[in-house]
Amino acid sequence: MLKGFFSVSSWIMLSRLLGLVRDQLLAAFLGVGPLQDAFQVAFRLPNMFRRLFGEGAFNAAFVPLFSTILKKEGKESAHLFARQSLTMLLLCLGIFCCLGEIFMPGVIQIIAPGFGSDNGRFGYAVQLSRITFPYLVLICAAALVSGVLNSLHYFSIAAAAYVSFNVVGIFALVSLSPYVGGVAMAAAWGVTFSGVIQLGILLFAVQRAAMPLWPTLPVLNEKLKTLFRKMMPGLIGSGITQLNLTVDTIIATLLPTGSVSYMYFADRINQLPLGVLGAAAGTTLLPLLTQELAQNNTKQALQTQNTAMLYAMGLTLPACTGLIFLAFPIMAVLFQHGAFSVNAALLASHSLQAYALGLPAFVMIKVLSPAFFARGDTATPVKVGMATLALNLILNLLFMRPLAHVGPPLASSLAAWGNSFILAGILLRKNHLTPDKPFLRKLGLMAAASLAMGIVLFILSYETATLFKTGHSLLRATLLGGMIAIGALLYGIILQWAGVIKIQTFYKKVVNKVKKR
Repeated sequence: MLKGFFSVSSWIMLSRLLGLVRDQLLAAFLGVGPLQDAFQVAFRLPNMFRRLFGEGAFNAAFVPLFSTILKKEGKESAHLFARQSLTMLLLCLGIFCCLGEIFMPGVIQIIAPGFGSDNGRFGYAVQLSRITFPYLVLICAAALVSGVLNSLHYFSIAAAAYVSFNVVGIFALVSLSPYVGGVAMAAAWGVTFSGVIQLGILLFAVQRAAMPLWPTLPVLNEKLKTLFRKMMPGLIGSGITQLNLTVDTIIATLLPTGSVSYMYFADRINQLPLGVLGAAAGTTLLPLLTQELAQNNTKQALQTQNTAMLYAMGLTLPACTGLIFLAFPIMAVLFQHGAFSVNAALLASHSLQAYALGLPAFVMIKVLSPAFFARGDTATPVKVGMATLALNLILNLLFMRPLAHVGPPLASSLAAWGNSFILAGILLRKNHLTPDKPFLRKLGLMAAASLAMGIVLFILSYETATLFKTGHSLLRATLLGGMIAIGALLYGIILQWAGVIKIQTFYKKVVNKVKKR
């Protein structure tokens, strides 16, 4: 599992870093204003589908079924099931996409009610959304192909394909703007073009894996009915984080112009560790748990889950601390260029701090959900998810006026903590989660090391605040890099001293692997 975890996380990290470059270009070219707000709303709907399908929810239903058929009925039966699933998925989403294109003004009124009084933002959002909407068909098909590759233990290529999303996006921003009517239009076309490239890469990879996926005649047999029954609640259960973020966006459109943009750029930074750690853990954990439980190896399944939680929390806790105490330096270094002002960076940093408070909870949801899905239980995460979705909406309504652009991120974080605590409590009650003393000891030491690191980072960021507001971009980047290095070194030293990690052992493994290659 560790090999798959780091393989997937490495590709996702590369994708996220390229995503930052893409967002920097958006911030520099468009700044914070009506056009930026309109593009972010146009991007939200297909992007939600990308995260729902590409990072867990579709796999939660498809992978266990495909893996079980592959193990019990053989490769030929599993291959046919995958092709039939792809056909039905394309048929259903193709119809849905056509309806969306026709009724897009009504869709925008639902997901961006605040744009109704602003004809400029509303018109832009409708136009851009019609360009980006076909991406959801392409990325959902890509998610199915990725699920096949993951089930066959080809983790790397499935994760690598998503790098093309940001590569194409960067190319579109830099090259297409003069030909398609501006930066926002170029960014929208880049989203859809990237879907074509991603799906093409994955189809080529699955063909190389001796399981080519081409559509068949539409058929709705018992296996497909089972898939769709499990998929629908799985979408809600596994994707509740994305639904909460969508609620945040809806509320943000009712706030002053620029709020959607502040929250978007803050969320993009928060998504870097969340996507790398949460998605990687969920992607690699689900197939392993499914196989171990299918073999009645319950003890190993519980140990696998504990190990995944420690890997995830060992990296998430310091990331959470760093984002909270270095929020403004991070926003200043990454986005304080061109049309993106110092004040915009400061306001966006407040949203980032609110999102970062819930980062460990967001990741834990990704790690805990496979424990339900691997056992065929998609109902429980749905019930918990709907309850926390309602909580998020209530908190949003309470926070939106007094806290403005900080309210929705804070509401989302608190709802995520509620979601993770309830999921963990249910698993504990059913003995599907057994944190032993070594696990709790290591987790406690990780939290203490993160707190110590946070104190040091707070002092450093306080003393250098003026330099991040007025200093040269190279100076800001150097200072931020130095503070991150100091925090990471302190965290590592504390865990090494406490015996939680053994850097020498890890170093030897890396060296040996490099020598073998």
